[in-house]
Amino acid sequence: MLEATLQAPGAREKTIPTLIGGRLVGAIDGGTIESRSPSMGELLGHFPRLQKADVDVAVEAATHAAAEWRRTHVLKRVAAVNALADRLDERAEELAKIDSLDQGTPLWVMRGKVQMASTFMRYQANLAPQVHGETVPDEFDHLNLSVREPYGVTARILPFNNPLITAVIKLVPAIVTGNAVLLKPSEHTSLSTLALAEDFNELFPPGLISIITGYGNEAGAAIVDHPLVRRIAFIGSQAGGRAIQARAAAAGVKHISLELGGKNPFVVFPDADLDEAADAAVKGMNFNWQSESCGSTTRLMVHEDIHDEFVNRVAEKIAALKVGDPLDDSVDLGAIVSQPQYQKVLDYIEIGRREGRLRAGGTPAVVPGLENGMFVEPTLFDQIDPGARIAQEEIFGPVLVALRFKDYDDAVRIANGVEYGLTASVFTRDHQTAHRFARDVEAGYVWVNTVSRLMPGTPYGGVKNSGVGREGDLEELHSFTTSKNIMFAF
Repeated sequence: MLEATLQAPGAREKTIPTLIGGRLVGAIDGGTIESRSPSMGELLGHFPRLQKADVDVAVEAATHAAAEWRRTHVLKRVAAVNALADRLDERAEELAKIDSLDQGTPLWVMRGKVQMASTFMRYQANLAPQVHGETVPDEFDHLNLSVREPYGVTARILPFNNPLITAVIKLVPAIVTGNAVLLKPSEHTSLSTLALAEDFNELFPPGLISIITGYGNEAGAAIVDHPLVRRIAFIGSQAGGRAIQARAAAAGVKHISLELGGKNPFVVFPDADLDEAADAAVKGMNFNWQSESCGSTTRLMVHEDIHDEFVNRVAEKIAALKVGDPLDDSVDLGAIVSQPQYQKVLDYIEIGRREGRLRAGGTPAVVPGLENGMFVEPTLFDQIDPGARIAQEEIFGPVLVALRFKDYDDAVRIANGVEYGLTASVFTRDHQTAHRFARDVEAGYVWVNTVSRLMPGTPYGGVKNSGVGREGDLEELHSFTTSKNIMFAF
C-alpha cells in the first residue's frame, strides 16, 4: 500500500506509478512531478508527469474497455462500485493520512471525508437501475421507445481540495452507466488517487479507469483535445472551466459540465437566533479544511441593527481556532495546499488590510516543529464595501469578509452582486423571509437556518460563473448517457 511504500528507505526518491490501460506505469518520456507536504515541506514522493502520448494510450485502452463494459449487466457494475467502497472502508485510516499529508487538512477531517465518500458512492451506485428510457405513444401499429446509452470514454478533471472524495465519488456516475473514465487528479494532490490504482485494477476491467497525473496545460489539455473523449466533467476555478469550454469547442462537440467557484453569502436577519447563526457562520467557512472549498460562505452579510454585536461574536470564535499539525487531532485547521495558493491567500489579506478593518487573524501562523509549513491564521475583515475586491473575488482560503445591509432588498442586491452563484445561507425566524430569499438569491444550493450540509441525492451545482450541470443526484447519472429513440412499425 502507498503509505507503507512512502515510509520505506529511499522510497520518496522513487516514482509512484500511475494506472494506464490496466498497467502500473510511469510517463513514456520519464517525466515526474514532486509531491511535498504543505505542513512539513518534506518530499512525499514523485509521480508521473503525463503528456499527450500517455493520454493517447489511455484513451485507446478506455475505448476497448468501454465497448465491453457497456454490455455488462448494470447490477454487476453496481457491485463493482460497492466493492470499491468496501476497500475505502478497509483502508480508511491509511487513505485519510495520505490526504492529510498531501493536502494539509487535519487528519480527523479526512477520516470523515473517507466515510462520506463510501456512503455517497453506494447511494449513487444504487441509483443506476433508475437510468432507463421510456415508451412514447404513437399509432396503434407503431411503438416508440427511448433508451439511455453511455458516451464511451469520459473524463473527470478534479480539484486539489478533497482529493480522495472527489476522485471516488465522481467515478461512480460514469462507471455505473457503462462508461470508461480518465481520472485526472490535481498535480498538487495526486497521492490518494494513486493509492487506489491497484484497487481499480483488481475490481474493474483493464483500461476502464486510468489515472492521468500531470499538469492541466499538458495532460489535462490532451484529455480535452482528444476527439474520442466526448464527455468531460470539471471541478475547479471558473477561469479553468471557461478555458476547458473554449478548448473543447475547438476539438469537437462535447458534453461539458462544470462545478466552479463561489463567493457565497451568509445572510443574517435581525430576528435570527444569533447564537446558532454565529456558530454556523464559522462552520460555513469550512475552516477545518482551510476554507479550500467552493461552497464556503465567505461573505458574512449582517443587518445593520445587529451587525457590530454579531461580527464581534464571530471574531471571537475565529480567534479561538487552533492552527497546527494536520496529524494532531486537537487542531482546527492545517496548512494551505501549495506555495502558489499560500501566496494568493497572503496577497488577498494584504488587499483586505487596504480595503477594510482586520478583526481576526491576518498573518501566517508559525507551528512549532513545522516552520516550513504553509499555515495561515483564520482571518476576518469588517467594514468592507460590497464592491471591494476582497468581497468580489474568490480567495479559496481562510478569509471571511463581513458586510452590512439595510433591508431585505439590499440583502438580495448584495448577495447577487457577484459573478458567482453556487451556495447561499440565510438565518431568520420568519418563514416568509426565508422562502423569499431562497427564491430570490442566485445560487444553486441554498441553506435556511443551517449551512454546509450536503445530502446524497440532492443536486449540487451553480449558476452564473459557478458552473453548469448538477452533481450528486440522478441527474448526474443521466448526464453520462445519451438518449436514443427507436421506432417500430408492426
